[in-house]
Amino acid sequence: MARPLYGAQMWREARHHLLGLPFGIAGFLFTVVTFSVGTSLSVTVIGLPILAVGLRGCRGLGAVARRRARVALGARVEEPEPLRPPSRPGTAGRVIAALADGLSWRSALYCLLMLPWGIISFTVTLVLLVACFPLLPFAVRYLAVAHRVLVELLLAPSELTVRVRELEEDRGAVVDTAAADLRRIERDLHDGAQARLVALAMDLGLAKEKLLDTELSPEQASAAQMVGSAHGEVKLALQELRDLARGIHPAVLTDRGLDAALSSVAARCTVPGGVRVNVDLSGPDGSPERPDSAVEGIAYFTVSELLTNTSKHAAARHAAVDVWRSADRLMLQVSDDGRGGADPRPGGGLAGLAERVGSVDGVFLVESPAGGPTTVTVELPWRTRAARAAR
Repeated sequence: MARPLYGAQMWREARHHLLGLPFGIAGFLFTVVTFSVGTSLSVTVIGLPILAVGLRGCRGLGAVARRRARVALGARVEEPEPLRPPSRPGTAGRVIAALADGLSWRSALYCLLMLPWGIISFTVTLVLLVACFPLLPFAVRYLAVAHRVLVELLLAPSELTVRVRELEEDRGAVVDTAAADLRRIERDLHDGAQARLVALAMDLGLAKEKLLDTELSPEQASAAQMVGSAHGEVKLALQELRDLARGIHPAVLTDRGLDAALSSVAARCTVPGGVRVNVDLSGPDGSPERPDSAVEGIAYFTVSELLTNTSKHAAARHAAVDVWRSADRLMLQVSDDGRGGADPRPGGGLAGLAERVGSVDGVFLVESPAGGPTTVTVELPWRTRAARAAR
């Protein structure tokens, strides 16, 4: 269906072209100033941070341009992913993350192009509006098509980015499914095999007590000894099954969350001076919240393995576990006063932990100079991509 020549859409596009000039001037000046200052001072400690601020600002201007294009020009452009979290803490990590973001650079190019394009579209629209009104609808439409193409080329997520997002969502779904399967296996062990072994151990214990209370013939005494041996084996099997279930997915984690589960792990740690545990997962309103179950499981097993390494290899007297929430990230830090030298070399235990953390787009950092102390910092998403998509 053809749209009216002088309909509402035409006026929206005309207004967009007229307002594009001041937007283009502001974006051009911001980009030129921040990039000029940042590059000229790049040999100093403030140059790259200024450049990073300029890129972040261009990314924000690009977001405004996408909204304007969707409303006024009918552009079909998706919102890109937020800027990826820094791979290292502190200002340096944030600067590196900003400088490595391709969309920020494309947004900067868009801001530079908006000044000449804004002048052209503003001039054409204004002249035709005043001097040659019958041609205005056609010129406005062609300008809108050109601008829409420019927005979709420079400000939309690239095909590679979209594909990466789909793969990450698929990976998040696999992680969530695996975590759910582990919880189901743990429940089946607890409610099935473990419950039967408990009942068998009780029956054997009662039989053993009953046999000990009576005088037995040599054959009966031998049978009583076999019952006692079977009772001991059942108790050993029950303990091994409990350890296995705890290694798969501890019931205390499911029932009571990270605070109780990590306190239980710390209590079993053999560090002489003990392990201090501090968990604060309060939400914005101060009420306690829990992360996604898959993320919660990764956090638990990461801390558990790190404390096991501390007990076996660090020769530490004290250790500490700190867990807190920072916006939409779950932060973990495990530290000890041992001899240091921990190395996340390929094939080692720390490298395996880093891979597990990386499976949900987490960050795993190790600081362990020779002589100690050792600090391992882990950053995990509060929700996996699959969990966010499901919501």
